[in-house]
Amino acid sequence: MNFGDARMKLRELLSTVKPPELPKLLDWMRNSDELDQLLVDNNKVFLQSIAEDLRARLPIDAMLPSETAAQHKMQLREKPTVHVDGFLYSDEQVDSLCEEGAMSRNYCLTCGSFRTAPLDFISHSFSVSELQFLFQNVLPDLSGRTVVDVGSRLGAVLYGGYVYSSASQLIGLELSEDFVRLQNDILHKYRLADRIQVFHANVCTQQVLLQDTDVLIMNNVFEYFIEPSEQIGAWKFIMQTFRKRGSLLVTVPSLQESLDALQVPLPPGWVEELSVDYNVYLGRDTDPEYLRQIHLYRVF
Repeated sequence: MNFGDARMKLRELLSTVKPPELPKLLDWMRNSDELDQLLVDNNKVFLQSIAEDLRARLPIDAMLPSETAAQHKMQLREKPTVHVDGFLYSDEQVDSLCEEGAMSRNYCLTCGSFRTAPLDFISHSFSVSELQFLFQNVLPDLSGRTVVDVGSRLGAVLYGGYVYSSASQLIGLELSEDFVRLQNDILHKYRLADRIQVFHANVCTQQVLLQDTDVLIMNNVFEYFIEPSEQIGAWKFIMQTFRKRGSLLVTVPSLQESLDALQVPLPPGWVEELSVDYNVYLGRDTDPEYLRQIHLYRVF
């Protein structure tokens, strides 16, 4: 049943409810967690199993000791910032960790006082709901296509693409050998290696791969991990190499925001931004503002 037919059936059903009961039913539909259970499918459970496995292998902030540059850049932000990986932890899990004292949402403005302010949270991964949105609502059918994730890190995009799309190949490029090893462990354990590969490589060494890529995904990929001069070089390489007509580019944040921060002009005639329907309900745990950070472009 498609959306139009389902809406008609629901209106017919609601019209049979006794008028005094209708407000209570509508309130239940708006605020109950029970309906969210309809959104939990085997794919989501599978991804949550991988996330649980990864949580057991990583520190709570999912940052490795070798990521000194990223940790330093987070410390330089105007507001205190902590990394909470969206693939590993839902908002509900973060709340539980805060209640246990393992994590905090606030920091003290004056040490020892009751003056506190919210911490900034940043994630270097898409959440499970964001992955579902990306592959089911943002991107078209990917049958026979190659998807490349730049800075694959934990592999969330690769696992999400495996269960939520028909992409023939999902390739991760990752600078950290530790994260490459971690992803390959997951591929082996969950038998995902038939469609997923992870390369320990800098994107700037992958000219042949990028020239044949159908979908390139870049989620907060450079800002925290390499210096501005290296970011500029990487962007210029991508803009010169990723030129296959009709191929798709997904970025978080927008291309304009990333390039403006580096004072790099967007080359005319390279890509056009495509509209995305963000009005999709994926559960109470999904922040619509996070979905709006996902931008889609098509190469001319």
